[in-house]
Parts: sequence; structure tokens; C-alpha cells
Amino acid sequence: MKQILVVDDSAVIRKIARRILDSMRFSTTEANDGREALDACGTTMPDGILLDWNMPVMDGYEFLQQLRRMPGGSKPKVVFCTTENDVSQIARAMHAGADEYIMKPFDRQIVRSKFEEIGLI
Repeated sequence: MKQILVVDDSAVIRKIARRILDSMRFSTTEANDGREALDACGTTMPDGILLDWNMPVMDGYEFLQQLRRMPGGSKPKVVFCTTENDVSQIARAMHAGADEYIMKPFDRQIVRSKFEEIGLI
């Protein structure tokens, strides 16, 4: 079973994402911000990460940069999740190492489609 880490400062978004991912037969863990996510990745590197962009403590961009420098940090497929629709923000995320992105709000069909595109399904 593939492990997905959901990183978002919103408990509601984490709960929705977890329900969607659990229904897709993923093992799901959560982190409230980028710092917690780095700690989690240091313990067990997930197969995939659903990553919020705007968070306190450490945002998604900084997390992604640090993740990709960690041992094994190139392994997880990262889908960043944002309300931003600015092309420059999307390009910045992809340049930092994101594999794909989805816009909030999202549903099961959108998550499934993106995870299929990047090979997690």
C-alpha cells in the first residue's frame, strides 16, 4: 500500500483529502505545516505528498526545496494544492520540484486523475 502525506494547515482540507485518499486505498498520514512534514519525511519517506502552498511556520515552497535535498527526497511524487491560479506561482512550484498541481477545492475525480498522471495509481 502506497503512503501519502497530506500537508495542509487546514484541518478540514486534511480531513477531506484523507477521506479521498483512504477511499483510493492509500495509507495516509498528515502534517500541519512544512516543518512537521519534513520531520515526518525524515522518519518515513512517503510515496506521494499532497502539499498546500500557503502555510505558517514553513510554506510549501520552502518545504519542497528542503525535501528535494534530503536523502531519498527525490522519491516522493509531489502534488501541490493551492488556491493560486497565477501561472508564475505554478511555474515556481514546478521548478522547485513539484510533479503536478491541483486547485482548491478538489474532489476525488481530480485527485485520482492527477495521481494517475504521475504514476501513483
